[in-house]
Amino acid sequence: MTTSTVPGEPPFDAVLCDIDGVLRFFDHREVTRLEHAAGLPQGRTAEVAFAGDAGTTLILGGLTRSEWAGAIARDLAAAGLPAEPARELAAAFTHVPARADAAVVDLLRRARVRCRVVLVSNATVWLEEDLAALGLADLAEDVVNSAQVGAAKPDRRIYEVAAERARTTPGRCLFVDDRPENVEAAARLGMTGLLYREPADLRRALAPLLDGAHSGGPLRG
Repeated sequence: MTTSTVPGEPPFDAVLCDIDGVLRFFDHREVTRLEHAAGLPQGRTAEVAFAGDAGTTLILGGLTRSEWAGAIARDLAAAGLPAEPARELAAAFTHVPARADAAVVDLLRRARVRCRVVLVSNATVWLEEDLAALGLADLAEDVVNSAQVGAAKPDRRIYEVAAERARTTPGRCLFVDDRPENVEAAARLGMTGLLYREPADLRRALAPLLDGAHSGGPLRG
């Protein structure tokens, strides 16, 4: 981890944090129920939703939620599912309930007192709407959304945009993600990478920053 040699100075200037798999988690129980009722294996709807170029088009901002649902329904129907169950599954999958991990939210809010926090996600054009519904609209100073910037992790361009939005250099960023390939891409740019598995991972990575807050070190300007 890149740390400062100046006593009391935060060890990094920014925390760049992934959303899905770190901060936000989806509840697919209704989708699973509908798949079972339709005679489909669990996870089949997700496979269809992200098959081929559809997933890339989605995270690069090329589909609205209704367009995505329509495409999923058509592909499920084309694979032999009757039209009505196909539409029902597509609607459920594109409106899956989500929750925010309270422990991660707390850690990021505490970190923001000492450094900048930027969310970095391969997401959809309605991400900001989803964050607001979870009460997270003010969690970070900025959100770098692949659907808006036209580049998705692990493309180096999205990392460069994130560091620029955080007003610092890659070497002064802590990058947090649950996918190894995304963390590896960040490390190649000089960022400190954290492969996230549980809140304790983030807590340990932020310890130098948060411990400094307790020791009376300077807050970020």
